[in-house]
Amino acid sequence: MEIYLVRHTTPCIEKGICYGQSDLDLDNDYYKEFENITQQIPQNKLYNVISSPLKRCSLLAYHLSSFPEFDNRLKELHFGDWELKAWHNIAEEELNPWMQDFVNVSPPNGESYLELASRVSAFFEDLKQIQTAKDIIIVTHAGVIRAYLSKFLGIELEQSFKIKMDYGAVFQLKKENGTLNLVTPLNLKG
Repeated sequence: MEIYLVRHTTPCIEKGICYGQSDLDLDNDYYKEFENITQQIPQNKLYNVISSPLKRCSLLAYHLSSFPEFDNRLKELHFGDWELKAWHNIAEEELNPWMQDFVNVSPPNGESYLELASRVSAFFEDLKQIQTAKDIIIVTHAGVIRAYLSKFLGIELEQSFKIKMDYGAVFQLKKENGTLNLVTPLNLKG
């Protein structure tokens, strides 16, 4: 069995804007990015495609399958009151505690990275119970993939942002002899 973790393609939003669960459109060249992703996943197989329901993931999920499944646990971090605000417009007294401990501290009316990691962990525990002969493609967000890889590789959540992940990144995991292994080499920055 193979699992492909796929980060959505480039969203259509200005740099410097905080977004997590905001439902954004994709950049105008998204079809080129879709083709790049398609080339990284073998096309001679059938897949179960499971996706975040947010548009920047669901469009890719429908490109990969006529009948994708959607799971809210695959949504990006919820930034609460900060959603769609410019980072430089967020009050320092709100932002600084989060910057110092983003794992445990949540934005106002949002969620912490630990809460995201908990729902992601529950999703992957449920995924283990699925009985299928098909390989699986999961279309989701950087925070979700980092949280999963953090647990999978035994990396502290604080360190998971060292995992370099461009838009449209694909990570392949393969189960052999009952053990799931990461096939894609990780690029750990700084």
